[in-house]
Amino acid sequence: MYSGSTLTSVSGRILGAHQKIDRCAEKQLRELIGKNSPFPSIGQILHFEGRNGPDAIKRKSPYKDEPIHFFQPNDKQDVSIIHIIESHYNRLVDSLKQGDQVRGAFEAAWLAHAVVDGLTPAHHYPYAQKIKLLKDGGNLNSARSIKSKLLLPGTSTYKFLRNNWRFLGPKGLLSTHAVFELGIAILIMPLRINLADFRERELTVINSKNIASWYRMSAQKVASHNMYTRFYSKGWTPSLVRAVKKDLFPEIVWTLTLIWYGAVKESGVLVQQ
Repeated sequence: MYSGSTLTSVSGRILGAHQKIDRCAEKQLRELIGKNSPFPSIGQILHFEGRNGPDAIKRKSPYKDEPIHFFQPNDKQDVSIIHIIESHYNRLVDSLKQGDQVRGAFEAAWLAHAVVDGLTPAHHYPYAQKIKLLKDGGNLNSARSIKSKLLLPGTSTYKFLRNNWRFLGPKGLLSTHAVFELGIAILIMPLRINLADFRERELTVINSKNIASWYRMSAQKVASHNMYTRFYSKGWTPSLVRAVKKDLFPEIVWTLTLIWYGAVKESGVLVQQ
């Protein structure tokens, strides 16, 4: 999901989808746990997004310790993002127990980033497999600079141009991904979420033992709408715009709210419900 430029925090405050979702989820979380509960403030959390978030690693050190947040919800063997989420979740619980607001803010932010990316339709597309084909089966981790990451190699001039057209051109692998995520960021800018919207849904208590299965089910629910496939086929249609606003955005906000809520509850610092 788009989090703004990793060079400055300004664009993220204006158009960052991650920042928007974090703000909405934190607001709903406060309704559940009480304003005085010792959970990091939204300002502290957003400090670790954008240029201080996971996306910044892609610019600072491409493919070196870079978090991979792509996810195949229906493939039970795909657990890499689940492990990332569980790791940040457990460390967030520990930070809350210890009263470490700085560490807690970091874990809450990076946990949220992984949660949101794993629920983003563009991240359900087999990006790694496709880019490997464009690299003619080459090493996915060979890029060590922004230039080498954005320009794919080719064994001839023709293959170099062909590969990069399929990567950066109209309906290219990277260009389609970027345009889709930027479109979501624009669509959700004016949206608001109210806890009353979720009154009919059970307040699931997430914990370290059930977070994997619960999160996969949430991702499967998002994937069932086939939003990215629809976008790739026809672009931003009215029905797809409605799906983003009515289905995707509330689902992501509610999922993140519940995961943060589960961490607060498991840490034992809950003031009120």
